[in-house]
Amino acid sequence: MDNKTIFQKIIEKEIPSDIIFEDELCIVIKDINPQAPLHLLIIPKKPIPKLSEASKEDLKILGHLMLIVGNMSRKFDVDDAFNVIINNGEKAGQTVFHLHLHLLAGNNKLNLPK
Repeated sequence: MDNKTIFQKIIEKEIPSDIIFEDELCIVIKDINPQAPLHLLIIPKKPIPKLSEASKEDLKILGHLMLIVGNMSRKFDVDDAFNVIINNGEKAGQTVFHLHLHLLAGNNKLNLPK
């Protein structure tokens, strides 16, 4: 039985995805069910199920993810108006148990700045 998450399969190129950026620590893809005109997922390559399960050893990865959010906001020219969302746990709306950050910008369901 395959216990890999969909994100692990995308990272390992087993499933195609619209990859925006990739380096040794993370991958950035377009969300397949966007909630905003710009909806990116920033996903660490290390499988961390939830933010609350991150450890001190993950500090470099977590900081890196924040820097990538900033880089993507500048790349897509939304660096003055965007939101970053991390769902932690099923009750918070997490559906894939592999830590990921949502970068959202533009007119969307969350009433974020246009």
